[in-house]
Amino acid sequence: MRITLEPRPPSRWREVLMPFAAIAASLVLCGLLIVIAGANPFQAFAIMGEAAFAGKFAITETVARAAPLVLTGLAALVALRTRFWNIGGEGQLLVGAMAAAWLGAREDIPVPLLVPAMLVGAALAGAALAAIPGLLKTRLKVDEVVSTLMLNFIVMYLMMALLSGPWKDPVTGWTDSPDILMDAEFPVFWAGTRLHLGVLVAVIAVIGIGIVLKRTSFGLAMKVVGENPKAAHHAGLDVGRITLFAVLLSGALAGLAGAGEVGGTQFQVIASISPGFGYAGLVVAMLARLSAVGVIPAAVFLAAITTGADEMSRQTGVPFFIADAVQGLSLIAVLVAMTLARYRIRWRPSPKREAAS
Repeated sequence: MRITLEPRPPSRWREVLMPFAAIAASLVLCGLLIVIAGANPFQAFAIMGEAAFAGKFAITETVARAAPLVLTGLAALVALRTRFWNIGGEGQLLVGAMAAAWLGAREDIPVPLLVPAMLVGAALAGAALAAIPGLLKTRLKVDEVVSTLMLNFIVMYLMMALLSGPWKDPVTGWTDSPDILMDAEFPVFWAGTRLHLGVLVAVIAVIGIGIVLKRTSFGLAMKVVGENPKAAHHAGLDVGRITLFAVLLSGALAGLAGAGEVGGTQFQVIASISPGFGYAGLVVAMLARLSAVGVIPAAVFLAAITTGADEMSRQTGVPFFIADAVQGLSLIAVLVAMTLARYRIRWRPSPKREAAS
């Protein structure tokens, strides 16, 4: 027997229901892991939901944690629109964070310009890092998965070198960057919560990217390049330039996520400033079906899992890393669901058996 895939006729309902089916499948699989860990999966998920959405603090914490996921999800989405797999969102977030921390600690920048300088500097740093694999791909045909992934480790080790070297506190020995100035801290919109300017930046980014993708010639060109690069080339589009611009925009969005973590949450660069926001952005983009608006619920879902996993771990004894398992299983589930939405599986006799019959 051999397995073949036959194209299905287009169905709007399948496209809409696919992300929900993927999420349900990932939760079922994680439920099995929770059972293996010796806990009740229904109780565990109930604890996670309560910790993520029960009360003002829980909801605002989930929203704040979703902000960097929204931005890294948009970063992955924009690149994927041109068939560029940007696995480097993590590194681009880190360089954005470092740029924002450096600018936010400078006393020679006028106070009104501190926050704008952090945002612009972080976006430019992320775009500059993304330009490296972008140029390697468009000019030398170097595989972007390898180059973006390797750059993540280069940036991480560079950051650790700064934290344990020039940025290390000579008095306490703490391996953290200097705190940004109080005037550089992002404004908070709701006292007693972490709803800071970075959340608003994420929402504005969703609106802006949605407009670019749906209402501009550049968005249309990205779609054409992503669906059929050869046809785009024959139509007169500069495939390399469009891809490079999309990659630069992708890096800038990831860099903004780093600025949000420095300006609104940590107020400095620390070794654990990102628990994998850049990598999770790929899961967000896939769950969103490469839709800018869909990034928000996908990011909130993953943020809720992360926010609630800590409380679930304390009450049930299930390891906190179940949140990482949900992210990984969600990505696998959505890829399988995308395939099943477009193709049906057929079991056919092997060629030898057909010839014998």
